[in-house]
Amino acid sequence: MFKIGIIGATGYTGQELVEVLCEHPVVKMAYLSAKVEKEQNISKIFPSLVGKIDLPCGDLKINEAIKATDIVFLAVPHTVSMEIAPKFLKAGKKVIDLSADFRLKNAKIYQKWYGVKHKTPQLLPQAVYGLPELYREKIKKAQLVANPGCYPTAVILGLAPLSEGGYINCDNIIIDAKTGMTGAGRKPLLPLIFSEVNENIKAYKINEHQHMCEIEQELTRLVKKKVSIIFVPHVVPLNRGIMVTMYVKFRKQITPSKLIDFYKTFYRNEPFIRILDYGITPQTKDVDKTNYCSIGMKIDEKAKAAVIVSVIDNLGKGAARQAVQNMNIMCGFIETLGLK
Repeated sequence: MFKIGIIGATGYTGQELVEVLCEHPVVKMAYLSAKVEKEQNISKIFPSLVGKIDLPCGDLKINEAIKATDIVFLAVPHTVSMEIAPKFLKAGKKVIDLSADFRLKNAKIYQKWYGVKHKTPQLLPQAVYGLPELYREKIKKAQLVANPGCYPTAVILGLAPLSEGGYINCDNIIIDAKTGMTGAGRKPLLPLIFSEVNENIKAYKINEHQHMCEIEQELTRLVKKKVSIIFVPHVVPLNRGIMVTMYVKFRKQITPSKLIDFYKTFYRNEPFIRILDYGITPQTKDVDKTNYCSIGMKIDEKAKAAVIVSVIDNLGKGAARQAVQNMNIMCGFIETLGLK
């Protein structure tokens, strides 16, 4: 039985990991850490875990974590993982990083978007981007998996079939994205308090969001030419959930029936992708607290354009549950184990 460690267990993503892995049939949680005032049982921090798990959670003690674990999830803020991941890798542990520290292949691009110089650029080539639908075979052999961001997961899964098929104009992709409040993390900041968020929708970081470079990197790989996007994220008064609406222009004509068939064929063996019938669009409730991505679409044949709508749970397929899916693949388990 594989022994699991979660570093950053008290954030929204860390909590989701603990809850999901409590129910996983073939792994055992062996180590938890987080920045807390004092070490205490995780069920004291989250009473919903009473009777499910009995483990202390306190400051990270790296040597103890290494001795206790086989696989480590790093649910820590950006710029922190690159400090600690090398220590686990050197000790032979499998690492699944849920921050952005190993998602980008270019250290200079990382520095531009995250504002700090990457401290372990030598690890970037070996880190596998953890989107199973595109990189499953590489994930199977990986020691270090960079779990994708929530927005990129929804966008890339929504556009991958058209991108790889060479159907879309790569210079004219517009993405309208909306996320629930847990996407901002568990932080006591004024813009995140209830009275600021309730009954309110606002755009933020227009064409400046750090996930843009991640989206462009992966779509460029699929299209094999430079992709540029206009990306407008919004905060909406939901706890969890992401909806991205993508507007694309076609390079060649495609009918509605052919478009649907194309998507269904592309994702025919994917257990967590749902392609809806033509003209039906998904909603966030469809995927709440799951690892699913639901995709719907509509074509404007005269304009040679399409609207693609993709929804995920930002803490599920956008973070913790996708990380567990990656763990299942890395360890040779049934991919859906503990997730359905």
